[in-house]
Amino acid sequence: MRPQSRNINAYASDEARWQAVKQRDTHADEAFIVADICTGRYCKPSAVTLLPLRQYVRFFDSPRLAEMAGFQPSISENSLEQPLPSAWFTIVEKICHLMQRSEEPPNLTALAQHCEISESHLHRVFKTITGLTPKAYYAGLRACRLREELVKPNQTVTMAIQQAGYSASSRFYETATDRLGMTAQHYRQGAQGVQIYFALGQCSLGAVLVAQSQKGVCAISLGDDPQLLIERLMQQFPQAELCGGDNNYEQLIAQVVGYIEEPRSRWQLPLDIQGTVFQERVWRALRDIPPGSTLSYSEVAEKLGAPKAVRAVAQACAANRIAIAIPCHRVIRQDGGISGYRWGVERKRALLAREQLDTD
Repeated sequence: MRPQSRNINAYASDEARWQAVKQRDTHADEAFIVADICTGRYCKPSAVTLLPLRQYVRFFDSPRLAEMAGFQPSISENSLEQPLPSAWFTIVEKICHLMQRSEEPPNLTALAQHCEISESHLHRVFKTITGLTPKAYYAGLRACRLREELVKPNQTVTMAIQQAGYSASSRFYETATDRLGMTAQHYRQGAQGVQIYFALGQCSLGAVLVAQSQKGVCAISLGDDPQLLIERLMQQFPQAELCGGDNNYEQLIAQVVGYIEEPRSRWQLPLDIQGTVFQERVWRALRDIPPGSTLSYSEVAEKLGAPKAVRAVAQACAANRIAIAIPCHRVIRQDGGISGYRWGVERKRALLAREQLDTD
């Protein structure tokens, strides 16, 4: 029987929401969504299977807002043909707690011995439950620690790197921009001094926001509410110098809108693509898919020479911040179904239909 509704005002504060998550309060399911920034997943409060540490939790008023912030639905939000064994959740919870307390990345052998199971079984169980490998989970956990340390007052960048658990600063700096989206110093300053030009436009798919750094277009976002698109940009770069576009920039908006309306036109604008090495490989593969064509997630993985990396391909598509220019809408499920899209499934369906018409 459906639980009796409770006034959503009872969950107005973050503290009240956190208590609801700890209690798996079914009444709170209608009030907000909870997301784990280490796994990049969200679910209803009552559906939380593994309780994250409080500092890694974010709350959103709706799934749409969570997805606009880059989170994906958790396994508990999707239908499963068979329920997962409860013992699997116990194993994953034990491993998560161990990694949260560890200052060094534990290897798979040590984790398996801790749970008294084989390495292959641990790897399979952990990835099924969280959508990540243990190594990827620890990398996300360490990146979360780094962000926390960087914003502490009187904390140097070097100290923050050490406190986050990086054994060598040189190894961190090799991929610092991929982890933070900018240099560590700029992140510590909230992107202070970074100029980002942006402007809003309107197209047949709704509102469109285009943002550009000195290197090129760094974000193209679609949505129903222009204010939400701006707020998301401000959250990403709280101290950046956000500049409204001048007349020349308005011409750039017009070019982007023109490309949205005419997907067979040639994209000629420079892009500022920031991602991991694997993400950038996926995004390059997506740009090779011609308009009117589609590939499945598994076909993209095979093209990359990593046929087992289907979930990682899907995660790279979800992390894409440059709509249309990096056409993740051209990737579909193996059965031809239309799966999730950062800017809404209906927009994905409309884009594919428009491109297919242009080929007829």
